[in-house]
Amino acid sequence: MQLDRSIGRRLFLVFNYLFLALIALICLAPMWHTLSASFSSPVELNAHRGLLWYPVGEFTLKGYEIVFKNSAIWRSYLNTLIYVVGGTLVGISMTAIGAYTLSRRYFRPRNVLMLLITFTMLFNGGMIPNYMLIHKLGLYNTAWALILPTAINVFHLIILRTAFMGIPPEMEESAKIDGANDLQIFLRIIVPVSKASISVIVLFIAVMHWNSWFPASLYLSDRAKYPLQIILREILIDGNTSITSAGANPAISIYKSLIKYCTVIVSTLPVLTIYPFIQKYFTQGVMIGAIKG
Repeated sequence: MQLDRSIGRRLFLVFNYLFLALIALICLAPMWHTLSASFSSPVELNAHRGLLWYPVGEFTLKGYEIVFKNSAIWRSYLNTLIYVVGGTLVGISMTAIGAYTLSRRYFRPRNVLMLLITFTMLFNGGMIPNYMLIHKLGLYNTAWALILPTAINVFHLIILRTAFMGIPPEMEESAKIDGANDLQIFLRIIVPVSKASISVIVLFIAVMHWNSWFPASLYLSDRAKYPLQIILREILIDGNTSITSAGANPAISIYKSLIKYCTVIVSTLPVLTIYPFIQKYFTQGVMIGAIKG
């Protein structure tokens, strides 16, 4: 009987590892294909069909040279960094403060307010009323139009609120006995203890702003203020490679596919670079914020 269990356990582990390896391969294959294509010869790339496991033709950096020579890419990169940094700072500040207030047991309206806030996850005004509101507030064609409407995400608020509620109340009581006020308790006790959950929310907000393009297409009319994702969308979906084609003459058409792959790598590389440094907080932070201990 013990032998059968041992064999069954080993078979399960083998199947489990193979299944997870297959999932990992499915996830990594498109990324590896894009990376390989970005270093490929444009002529060979246009003629190739199927997945790429290595660059085809002569290894070249011509695509990246074309992309980085264009000022629109650098300008949109700078705009995206401004929106990401500003949106993340405003978002995590307002979300953490709101979560702290709604997690305090002595704050009596917290349950009613939480019910009203959660209601907005199911129903909202819609795109046209939001557009009119942005106009009325004078935020149209400004960076605040991309930052303020998404400052507090209800899902993030719930995670942080649950994490804050899991902190032993004795810590707060002892701090009050020592003369600490609410701001000192929040900054010196709540934030340090909950840094794992806060780090996860910071990652969520930063990635959301980095990938966001639809609000910019609605609320920005000046191309000089466009984020990188708008430029990427124009290249990938609309087929507009003219914004990055200045250095590709005379045979401009053969560089279109190469420019697309290089632009994808350029736009995703910062997130892929930062993520490993926050990954250690990811599982712990989500679990703490999802389960009330």
